[in-house]
Amino acid sequence: MIKNVLSDIGGIGLYGVISICLFFAVFTGALFLSLRMKQSVADHINSLPLEDGEPVQKGVSHE
Repeated sequence: MIKNVLSDIGGIGLYGVISICLFFAVFTGALFLSLRMKQSVADHINSLPLEDGEPVQKGVSHE
């Protein structure tokens, strides 16, 4: 039934091409931004889930 509905829509193959192109554009953009990110920004983002109001120090264990 769904096959018959989709076959009646004109240009349905174009949606697949557009979705693949959009996926690769977003993936390439995210990859480009992550590779160009400064190390200080990456360290800050890396420590966000663990922050409790105190500065994060590398190599110091808070047990």
